[in-house]
Amino acid sequence: MFSTRTALSTLRPSLAASSRRSQRPLPRRTFVSSTIHGLSEGFLDLAIALPFPPEWPPYSCSIILVTVVTRLAFTVPFSVWAKNRQWRAENVVVPQLKSEMPVIHKQVQQDMKRDGFRGDKEAVIAEINKRSRPVAAERRKRLLRAHSCSPIPTIALPIVTQLPLFVGTSMVLSHAARAPTPFDAEAFFTLTSLAHADATLTLPIMLGMITLANVESARWFVSAEALEREQRVARWTAERRARGENVLEPRRIYQTSLRIMAVARILIAAMVPGCIQLYWVTSATFGLLQSWALDYWDMRRRARSVGAGKEGSSV
Repeated sequence: MFSTRTALSTLRPSLAASSRRSQRPLPRRTFVSSTIHGLSEGFLDLAIALPFPPEWPPYSCSIILVTVVTRLAFTVPFSVWAKNRQWRAENVVVPQLKSEMPVIHKQVQQDMKRDGFRGDKEAVIAEINKRSRPVAAERRKRLLRAHSCSPIPTIALPIVTQLPLFVGTSMVLSHAARAPTPFDAEAFFTLTSLAHADATLTLPIMLGMITLANVESARWFVSAEALEREQRVARWTAERRARGENVLEPRRIYQTSLRIMAVARILIAAMVPGCIQLYWVTSATFGLLQSWALDYWDMRRRARSVGAGKEGSSV
């Protein structure tokens, strides 16, 4: 009897501990986690319901199809909107400001005479340029507001609209790739499984190359006026550096950061499941084709505008 009581007494703390563990509340789902779970389940159901041919991998094809449809619906309209604003800034605001510069210079010269400025020719020209810059910058701001093409919304809004879609879709696919998942049974291209990373690193390298191509091909459709401005800025930068001044070049800094990001995307993509790698490559390819299409459309529009201007001047 003593041994039985001893055994029960020794078992009682462990039983109590196990009962306490069983009474712990399960982790509560937040709105974000519930939404991601629901979207991932809906995506898996959609992939099975879509009428793909039997020999096509349904989940991989669904990832590509959903990427294209969401980009067409949520990112292309804002990209077209931003391109229209950029076109107005380059083809309406810049020419108008250039035509107003003689008036600005004349007003600055009158102000210098009123202030009693004295100096040689080079000093006068330097002072005119110095005083004209803030006046021209303020006039440029007013023109940009008048034509609804301020640069900050033009740059920021496409990024703001693309980032939540990109992050949200990546989170949904990451949740769908958790075991147990039907992604384990499907292979695509160099992926042996959509739930595991590409062991050959083919898709991550493709992602980096596509991102780099998007950076480098941005100059293919640059107008002659933009190239002329870049050359003037390069000469002005070289002159200032020859005088020993430190000059920052935002365009080069931006392009260098994009090149670094292209390499970083390879490293990051190598660590995510194959379904996310496929989504990223599809999205990057769509973005590259979209950039080419919009830049070509912008180039044709500039050519038509120049042709209409020459016809008007000849008449």
